[in-house]
Amino acid sequence: MKVQPYLFFDGRCEEALEFYRKVLGAEVTMMMRNRESPEPPPPGTMPPGTEDKIMHANLRIGDTEVMASDGRCTGQPAFQGFSLAAAVASAAEAERVFAELSQGGQVQMPLTKTFWSPSFGMVADKFGVSWMVMAAA
Repeated sequence: MKVQPYLFFDGRCEEALEFYRKVLGAEVTMMMRNRESPEPPPPGTMPPGTEDKIMHANLRIGDTEVMASDGRCTGQPAFQGFSLAAAVASAAEAERVFAELSQGGQVQMPLTKTFWSPSFGMVADKFGVSWMVMAAA
């Protein structure tokens, strides 16, 4: 069994993919827009003008595959009840990643030394995705 996160950005997926590419070195390995679907969506399920929104994307962040979409393009992404944990090689890298994820977001717990990491913090990025950033011990 394989379990992967699937994030719905409700109209901001392309912006999020670019942000994660820049901040985390993510690589988009597949992307399909709504207009590229081999089958049209059922009538009334997608707002008009969403043909260029992302129906599905895969991105690789380090060794992890994350899937993403614009979903129904309501403009109201809701990421609750989970966090993505980003384990990085050093405290300096944790500081960089945390600072960049924090831009336009909300720090939930500033970076600090813990018993399990020399640098750990929690932040919701500008899309509302919650991250736990930690440096290897």
